Amino acid sequence: MSPDAIRKVNVIGHLNPDTDSICSAIAYAYLKNQIDSTNTGYEARRAGSINRETAFALNHFGFEEPRLITSVAPQIKDIDITPLQGIGLETSLQRAWNLMRDTTTGTLCVTDLDGDLEGLIAIKDIANANMDILDNFALSRARTPYQNVLDTLNGKMIVGNPRETIRIGKLSIGTTPEVMDGIVSPGDMILVTNRYESQRFALESGAGCLVVCCGANVTSVIRTLAEERGCVIITTPLDTFAAARLITMSIPVRAKMLPEEKIEFFSVNTSVEEAQRVMARTQHRVFPVLHEDGTYAGVVSSPNMLNVDKKHVILVDHAEFSQTVEGIEQAEVMEIIDHHRVGTIETPGPIYYRCEPVGCTCTIIYEMFQEHDVPIPANIAGLMMSAILSDTLCFRSPTCTPEDVEVGNELARICGEDPEAYSDAMFDAGADLNGRTADEVFNSDFKVFSRSDSTFGVGQASFMTKKSRLAAEELLTPYFETASRAKHVPIIYFMFTDIRSKTTEMLCYGANSEQLLASAFNVKVKDGRAILPGVVSRKKQVIPALMTTLQRVQEEQE
Repeated sequence: MSPDAIRKVNVIGHLNPDTDSICSAIAYAYLKNQIDSTNTGYEARRAGSINRETAFALNHFGFEEPRLITSVAPQIKDIDITPLQGIGLETSLQRAWNLMRDTTTGTLCVTDLDGDLEGLIAIKDIANANMDILDNFALSRARTPYQNVLDTLNGKMIVGNPRETIRIGKLSIGTTPEVMDGIVSPGDMILVTNRYESQRFALESGAGCLVVCCGANVTSVIRTLAEERGCVIITTPLDTFAAARLITMSIPVRAKMLPEEKIEFFSVNTSVEEAQRVMARTQHRVFPVLHEDGTYAGVVSSPNMLNVDKKHVILVDHAEFSQTVEGIEQAEVMEIIDHHRVGTIETPGPIYYRCEPVGCTCTIIYEMFQEHDVPIPANIAGLMMSAILSDTLCFRSPTCTPEDVEVGNELARICGEDPEAYSDAMFDAGADLNGRTADEVFNSDFKVFSRSDSTFGVGQASFMTKKSRLAAEELLTPYFETASRAKHVPIIYFMFTDIRSKTTEMLCYGANSEQLLASAFNVKVKDGRAILPGVVSRKKQVIPALMTTLQRVQEEQE
């Protein structure tokens, strides 16, 4: 697909996003929008709730949270929605039939003046109404507007108001006074011809409307009498047979439509997969589609599902299948910018993949700004600096490289911040537990990893003071069992990292988690807890050690 055909590209970090994940997405989306000469738009998105550290950085540099995205599976808005015109509630069955014929469709959507879906009318509904020849009260029961009758019969109103509706009475054909005697009731609509006697008898019997067929003349006497008695007179060029056949087609569609509450419809955000399941279990062929604001957008049917535009995404700060948004296998991954190990995401063809052994994704993105000679605005520089300080624990982490230090200090110069003072404030904001739940704190930085058939998760929280670290441990420890069940992860590790002392207190949960931890770091584990001096990096120090130990255990078991 050419770039011109791409509607939008979402730049997305990993699930449970940290500061680097969010700030990298914003910075890289900005860069791509500066260097891409096509009309494609790049938008930073978040794959989960942001933590307080990230919120501090965004607020400090004047950014709103990126919009949430939970799935990149194709949605109804990613297919060609048929822009079928909606019709009004008062539209006659005859006009609806003509529209179906002209548009070669068997279904029309009924909307109100605000564009909200009210119902659906199909050919079979019109056919059923047309075949119900014994229902003489159909017009009054449907509160049919006289204007509909005029349109259907190509008629002209001689006496009366076209804006009024038929509210009482039945429909009859008036032949002779003798035949009408005892049949005509007050309010009835009577189809007559040019016979003066029949017209007058119908009026004197209390008819509510005379439909004079064959274009017959209406005398002044009849007009005056109709005005005195409040009777409507309509003339039509159609003969009595044709008028009798057609007049029930003036009923408004609201009287025969399938109401909104009984309709299977989709939102533009409904996944294509879900829509296909609905289509398979129903007999309907056409399904209305609603915009995000609930207004009518058009219709889809099975043929529409054959041409789906995949969502286009760029992944930053991760390359693991387990860490990305749902539906990634159904999306078009265009690029990956990362600083972790080569992960499990597969693509059907070659893509731009940039992965460097540095401490932060934003260090790589800084290089790309330089390569494309794009100036970095102060607020973007502030976010990129925040990401580097977060990922490298203010240059204290073993993952930190000289390049991270150089880039971080240069970004600090651009945005006018002191790295030490700013990082203290940012980490303090991230460690604040006031009003936070265990679920919120746990998921603020938790990632799932796998080795062969084994799956485990590792979370991390960094603290500037012992008091804040102990408070977090007290909050989270009872939550591990709940998190294990909720995320279907049998083994959980959580790193409570003291930034100043460069020490991590590792807590673990799950069968064999203690043995694995003890073997990986050659430490004593007591009551699911171990002290790991000098260990501050999940990526460089913890994950490789656990992966290597898992591999060894599996080989021994084999």
